[in-house]
Amino acid sequence: MKNLLTSFLLIVCISAQGQEAYGTISGAINDDAENPLPFANVVIASLNRGVLTDDNGKYFIDKVPLGKHEILVSFIGYGTRTKVIEINDSDTNLKVDFLLKETIENLDEVTVQGKTKETQIETKGFAVNAIKTEEASLRNIQTNELLNTTVGVKIRQNGGLGSDVTYSLNGLSGNSVRIFIDGIPISTYGNSFNLNSIPPSMIKNIEVYKGVVPGHLADDALGGAINIVLHNDAKTNFNASVSYGSFNTLQTSVNGLYRFKKSGFTVKASLFHNYSDNDYKVSGRSVVVTGLGGVQTPITARRFNDAYRSTGGMAQIGYTDVKWADQFFIGLTGSDDYKEVQHGAFMTITPYKGRFLESDALLGSLNYHKEDLFTKGLDVSVHGLYGKRNRTVNDTVSWAYSWTGERAVDFRGNEYQYTWGSQQEGGPTLAKIKRNVASIRTGISYTINDNHKVSANHVYSGIDREDSDALRSVLENTFLGTRDLDKNIYSLTYELTAFEKKLKASLFGKHYQQKTTSIDPAIETDVDGNDIVIDEIVSSNKNYDGYGFAASYAIIPNITLLTSAEKAIRLPNETEVFGNDGDNVVANSSINPESSNNYNLGFRFGNFKIKKHNFTVSTNVFTRNIKDRIGLPIETSLNVDDELIVYVNQGSGTSKGIDAQLNYSYNNNFGLNFNVSRFNLKIVNQGIEIDVPNTPFFTMNGGLRYSFKNVVQKESQLHLFYNVYFTDEFSFLTAQGTNTVGNEFFEVPQQIAQDFGLSYTFPNKRFVMSFDIKNIFDEPVYDNLSVQKPGRAFYLKLNYAIHKF
Repeated sequence: MKNLLTSFLLIVCISAQGQEAYGTISGAINDDAENPLPFANVVIASLNRGVLTDDNGKYFIDKVPLGKHEILVSFIGYGTRTKVIEINDSDTNLKVDFLLKETIENLDEVTVQGKTKETQIETKGFAVNAIKTEEASLRNIQTNELLNTTVGVKIRQNGGLGSDVTYSLNGLSGNSVRIFIDGIPISTYGNSFNLNSIPPSMIKNIEVYKGVVPGHLADDALGGAINIVLHNDAKTNFNASVSYGSFNTLQTSVNGLYRFKKSGFTVKASLFHNYSDNDYKVSGRSVVVTGLGGVQTPITARRFNDAYRSTGGMAQIGYTDVKWADQFFIGLTGSDDYKEVQHGAFMTITPYKGRFLESDALLGSLNYHKEDLFTKGLDVSVHGLYGKRNRTVNDTVSWAYSWTGERAVDFRGNEYQYTWGSQQEGGPTLAKIKRNVASIRTGISYTINDNHKVSANHVYSGIDREDSDALRSVLENTFLGTRDLDKNIYSLTYELTAFEKKLKASLFGKHYQQKTTSIDPAIETDVDGNDIVIDEIVSSNKNYDGYGFAASYAIIPNITLLTSAEKAIRLPNETEVFGNDGDNVVANSSINPESSNNYNLGFRFGNFKIKKHNFTVSTNVFTRNIKDRIGLPIETSLNVDDELIVYVNQGSGTSKGIDAQLNYSYNNNFGLNFNVSRFNLKIVNQGIEIDVPNTPFFTMNGGLRYSFKNVVQKESQLHLFYNVYFTDEFSFLTAQGTNTVGNEFFEVPQQIAQDFGLSYTFPNKRFVMSFDIKNIFDEPVYDNLSVQKPGRAFYLKLNYAIHKF
């Protein structure tokens, strides 16, 4: 890694000698009634460069050389307008708006609209959804909630804000799905910096790849990948928000960027803070009070040991839009969190009180990106992180508690303590896990011409882990081992564009390498009969190869056939191999990698416009042939462990299904989206084919929005939102037979949750106030292992933004 960083810094120093500043042009395109025109063409004729406006009619063009330029704007059914502008040293960021007049009346035929950046991503052949976050950032919506509205995606969350989250893509879930922040595995950042805590206002867009993952995100992502793309615009801006709501939930975020026009020197920073008591009501099944004689009485109770707090931020300095770099930043990322633990993997009749987790991380970062480095078409990017992460598990309270929050009593009515002296079995603990972590992603691509492109990518992830426990003796801590994990993923990709850009294809190969080392002290007797301490070293070095392709073909404009396939490998991660007390996970050193042959076939129809109607329909059929799937044990006994879990190779099997999505809008005021996903996931376990438990096989999501203008104040906007989420019933225990009594205890019922929200944008467009009601009808909602999630909740959010100052 040192040689790589030295070479990189040498390139930067050589390139920096020709530093030059550029300018930016931005604005809005509206019709003569001041309605925004999405997907209008904006072209700088002298540079032969152009963009399309977004859904709100806005555009942004960066890296514009100093001097005079002619801007040409056009839109189907409207006139064409031009303006001559000049960018100079004193004014490098110009705002240029246009009004277009309609020239064709009663346009009955269907017109084909241009492609936004998100549409371009979705039409490259991969089964991918590109999610815009601009609208969500103004509402009280977590990033995980936004993902949960995406077709084929199911967020599995064990409770409220800050609780453990897993992600399911077309039936493959958990660690089969990799999460990235700007291409860096999110696991590098640690528990205190995750999608629970990153607000949508910090995110530019989210890319969700299902089953087949492109080479530039080289990693062992078996079931798919979610890439969080943070804002990287070079425009000076500022955004601050605060929200407060039910369960004493407070969420705040601040992020901003300032760029010096002449030098290109740029400073950007972001901060967030989240807190919640998570004291929502729960009931049913295990929520009982045990009285005299052991009689159990069901109650409705409030969670009382489930508070969550997270605080963190990023600070970066560097250069943007200069001759030697599009972006060059060095920075620091820090975060910490505190999470009380209410129960183990299951909700049980004796919840925890006094068990909590603490995490912190401090990481240095290096980011570099340059298009057309040394020669046109050569793009280089480097993203690196290095630092420390710590996690502490505190469990020293021996008293048993009931769901009233008071101490539990035995059948005689006496308060009692656990014989093991802690809330979770295993004894009291002040366990601490220290990690040195590193991750660096490098990528280089060369566009040979308009038809051919090649690229190579490499990602390295390393973890050096040391465990200790303050409640153990010095001798016991001396005999605690160390755990190291190093992973390298390489990829090589060839991209083809042919037949007047109708055909787009990508062919890639990947090489996976992972080394794990466990060092455990042990006592042996030497030749003289003396006891000596030695290190027992167990090392594993595994190598695998994978490959795949993705292709799309535009049968006619905006009707596209999409297909992709990949032989994917997923290596066991640190937690699955070494375990983690904080997450109730037991080690399993014998676990094997899992693999899958993934196939997708789909169509995308749209975006089409008929007068003021816009719609897009997409569908995807998929198959996953899985070998040695990693997951929780497939239990066929009612006597399941209610506290600890272990990851095992469940067996081999298949996942087959289909998902579909509809997006519709009218006159840019009314919007509707609907998606559905259905699949089956079967595993052959001990020679018997069974449905994988704890997996919802049928989900649907829908949403409506409507916008009003000039409400109360002129130039203001009022937006109304409605969302509905449907999850079919499923069981987290494999059925023992049709005539078996007791299986119903492990069934998660059919669920329908509905949300309503509104946001009001004040005339200056800088201040937005929003109000949200989650789970309007207070329906019981469950998820992983039947853990109940929050009921009805109310939130108010204030958002203030300056896009240029």
